[in-house]
Amino acid sequence: MSETFYIVPEEQHNSLVKAAYQHRGYNVSEADYAAKFSAYASRHGIRTHNALKALHLDHLFGSAAGGCMPGAGIEKISSRFAASEVWNANKKLGQATGYEAIYKCMQLADQYGIGMVSVDNAFHYLWGGGYVLEAASKGYIAYTNCTAALTEVVPFMGKYPTLGTNPHSWAFPTQEAIGFDIVIDWATSVVAMGRVQQFLREGLELPPNAAVDIDGNPTTDPAKVNALLPFGAHKGYGLSLINEIVGAFIGGSLPTIRSRGAKGSGDKHTPCFYFYVIHPEAMSGGAFAKGRNQSENVKTVIEDILGHGNENCLLPGQMEAEFKKRCESNGGLLFSEKEIEAFNEIATESGQSEWQLSSFAKAN
Repeated sequence: MSETFYIVPEEQHNSLVKAAYQHRGYNVSEADYAAKFSAYASRHGIRTHNALKALHLDHLFGSAAGGCMPGAGIEKISSRFAASEVWNANKKLGQATGYEAIYKCMQLADQYGIGMVSVDNAFHYLWGGGYVLEAASKGYIAYTNCTAALTEVVPFMGKYPTLGTNPHSWAFPTQEAIGFDIVIDWATSVVAMGRVQQFLREGLELPPNAAVDIDGNPTTDPAKVNALLPFGAHKGYGLSLINEIVGAFIGGSLPTIRSRGAKGSGDKHTPCFYFYVIHPEAMSGGAFAKGRNQSENVKTVIEDILGHGNENCLLPGQMEAEFKKRCESNGGLLFSEKEIEAFNEIATESGQSEWQLSSFAKAN
């Protein structure tokens, strides 16, 4: 049986999220970015990185713990490279930093064909797919990775969690070719910790071989999860390692003390971000078969991949696009009863009116 969702008007959702962030000291611009991003994630069915996850992270490691500084300004480091920038985010809100970085990358790509922004001293930016999809919707190819807030993943053949869930996110402007933009977005663990929290909230079990308990034994009980396992064994481990090494080149410090550890030790405790945007014209060879243009060629390649009996295969981003259509047809964002209860805890904290479940229609 499919889960029951209730339709929450986006304006009502955004009003509460903005109020919650401003209650915690964030300025109007930061609160706007946070609400925009949370709505974008929810509209695409990303329940592991919606406003509930964002505010939970802020409480644990952000404004309440000194890991994120409301109102912080971004310092742009001088560089001799025209198509790239390096920023010191000074622990600015991750969603605000992420949006500004992807916008800058698009601007650079318009001028140079490619644009790159590396961010040091950051705070968790939530769903990387949201930023690259934003770029893809405007016609760009985009990539981002980050070092996760915490080390929660055990390396392949290891015992102790020394890696983050360390996501990679790619998006491609394929709206014209196939009706939606492809987004390839994954944590390098079998499941994200946000999924563990969601399953705990919903009373569901995890898939096998996704997590271990405090003794290092496999568990499917989200309440007993102490650490996660990389997907694909050594392959997921290698992908996760990429993020840590990229972060190290930017300026990141020891993964195991990120977002925690003794303050005042002289070391750093902040994540790093990496953004990269390509203008499609900058990589076009122009020699497309049978006189096709670039978009037609992309469509033809995808059709070949999904042909030959593969017609029922899903493309990355297809489920997100379908959930977006479902939200649009229902005229709002879709949340479960448990999620609405969690939003009401936020409303109480920030002095806002609670949402009444009976006031929301059930989604089709």
